[in-house]
Amino acid sequence: MSQEIFQRTELLVGSDAMRRLASLRVIIFGAGGVGSWCAEGLVRSGIGSLTMVDPDVVCATNINRQLPAMNSTIGIPKVDVMSKRLADINPGLDVKAVRLSYSPETADKFDLSSYDVIIDAIDSLSDKALLILNATASARKFYSSMGAALKIHPSKIDVAEFWKVKGCPLAASLRHKFRKTGKFPSRKFKCVYADEIIKNKKSICESDDGSMTFNKVIVNGTFPTTVAIFGLTLANAVLVDAIQQMDLIPE
Repeated sequence: MSQEIFQRTELLVGSDAMRRLASLRVIIFGAGGVGSWCAEGLVRSGIGSLTMVDPDVVCATNINRQLPAMNSTIGIPKVDVMSKRLADINPGLDVKAVRLSYSPETADKFDLSSYDVIIDAIDSLSDKALLILNATASARKFYSSMGAALKIHPSKIDVAEFWKVKGCPLAASLRHKFRKTGKFPSRKFKCVYADEIIKNKKSICESDDGSMTFNKVIVNGTFPTTVAIFGLTLANAVLVDAIQQMDLIPE
């Protein structure tokens, strides 16, 4: 069965590359818009072991852009929906669902050195910064997604080293945080980003419990196609790097 599932990919990259991908142990933090599409791209390409980490359940506002989000899955943990879906795609996949956030309180629960690839698709600025610091301090390959909201043109989505990302408010906020605290990533790492900012047509000024937030926009608009392309571009960077390390495809 597995040979049939990945036949078209193997025709393109060869059997050695497929064995390489099957051996990779990957962990993704975030199973939302970017993370869910990234996970699916990896699994459909033959990744053999995947751990998905996310604390949230599916809600109706996720449906426009997140793979696990359907009317039938509202209220179900995103990692549970995704792990079931991914195991259905590849029954031979070693998939784990972890319903936690990555934070100062939970970081010690994750042995980042036990994975080959660490992927950041976290929304929270402080948690994202923490993961970047800890992941780059490890010897593992690390990839991060910058902000996918307020984007509408796929042609503007690109991959660059973190300190070379331009025009992304999230990247700018992260760099400001690192400079303010004096704690910096230990090494370079690749990011998916887009130097496009489209303003919201509508402001949401209430939190989930209905309390006012002083007219601050706390939710940004998202376009389903660009969010998905962010995730798939992230997956593609992981896949291509893994295969190029074996000199199996041209740069």
